[in-house]
Amino acid sequence: MEQTASVAIVLLPPCSSLGIGCLAEPFSLANRLTGKKLYDVKYYSWDGEPVALAGGLAFPVHGALRDGAACEQLFVLSEGIGGFADAVFLQGALARLSQRVSLMGGVHAGAWWLAAAGVLDGYRATIHWQENAAFAERFRKVIASQHVFEIDRDRFSSGGGLAVLDGVLALIGRWHGATLAEAIAEALCAERIRASNERQRVPLANRLGERQPKLTEAVMLMEANIEEPLTTDEIARFTGQSRRHLERLFKQYLDIAPSRYYLQLRLEKARTLLQRTNKSVAQIGLSCGFSSGPHFSTVYRSHFGMAPREERLLAEMSGGEKP
Repeated sequence: MEQTASVAIVLLPPCSSLGIGCLAEPFSLANRLTGKKLYDVKYYSWDGEPVALAGGLAFPVHGALRDGAACEQLFVLSEGIGGFADAVFLQGALARLSQRVSLMGGVHAGAWWLAAAGVLDGYRATIHWQENAAFAERFRKVIASQHVFEIDRDRFSSGGGLAVLDGVLALIGRWHGATLAEAIAEALCAERIRASNERQRVPLANRLGERQPKLTEAVMLMEANIEEPLTTDEIARFTGQSRRHLERLFKQYLDIAPSRYYLQLRLEKARTLLQRTNKSVAQIGLSCGFSSGPHFSTVYRSHFGMAPREERLLAEMSGGEKP
């Protein structure tokens, strides 16, 4: 008989129902789909009081973290890094608990609190992309990454939103097998479980801020015209600048030529379609702006090191579900 793992989820405001669901629902589904109590999940706040969620709802908890939490796995969920009155005491509690649990994790911005407690020193860790730069600067002893999630020995961390779901499914896959993880993903209508080495997708506008609106506008034009690509001259004209200036912006801020960036966008779109749909290779090539199947295959192989059909076969062997 499989042992029940006790899981503590510590909620530190701000939190949302979506964040809680992405973290907790896979554990609940693991129990339901197997007919066994694989996980016993309990919620904690710092003081034992209900946690106010975004939208005004009050989320009830089982106890106060400051009084201790009897668990094997502990996850800290927080969607911001604002001030916390008892921060020093919280950090002390996390440091003590890290010596007793088999796994400690930080979700969304939760890794910030783990790092502040010193329990991520020497570990790979990630955090929501909005906090990544500040996280890497503040905690020099942490090996900060921009991946969707990280599992490093007895530490777990993830970005926000669906990155949490990817990470928890990976954990369940490690503990109970890929078949169960895939069944949970299917129940949640998740098309694909992202791997830990995939990077969080940071919107270009957020990477550049408001400094280069012409560059951001050009990229948005490219993303909106995948099937019938525009020429570099057309993009320059539609964004009100010369071709030379557009090329200089791409080189300075993205270190790539506009045409090459555009090609990569189209190829990434094609890769997603190969992995997630049943469309033919020829259909996908045309929908991504390639004039013929052979041309698409040649360019695809040159960029990814494998032909489109090999990409599809690899996705099928990995157990990817297609609509």
